[in-house]
Amino acid sequence: QVQLVESGGGLVQAGGSRRLSCAASRNIFTMNDMGWYRQAPGKERELVASITSGGDRNYADSVKGRFTISRDNAKNTVYLYMNSLKPEDTAVYYCNAHFVGAHYWGQGTQVTVSS
Repeated sequence: QVQLVESGGGLVQAGGSRRLSCAASRNIFTMNDMGWYRQAPGKERELVASITSGGDRNYADSVKGRFTISRDNAKNTVYLYMNSLKPEDTAVYYCNAHFVGAHYWGQGTQVTVSS
């Protein structure tokens, strides 16, 4: 079992920046991979960024060059640095952990980008 707690969401103006954090209940070095997903109203949940235990990163085309995912194994925390935010980035952002064949989700954190 893995518990994930996201934080850092809020209201930000377009062009601004925000950092999301995802604290895990166990050593994230043992995770196959971790990622951030988002879901906007009326849309399906989509992958934003992911990072493997080896540090390989993957990004959605819509956020490449603006968002950066990183992990701090010592703090069991994964971060999502979001720059140059756009109104279309408005969504609930969820942390995901892939561990021993199962996927675990946090409760989500709302990010709202005003124009």
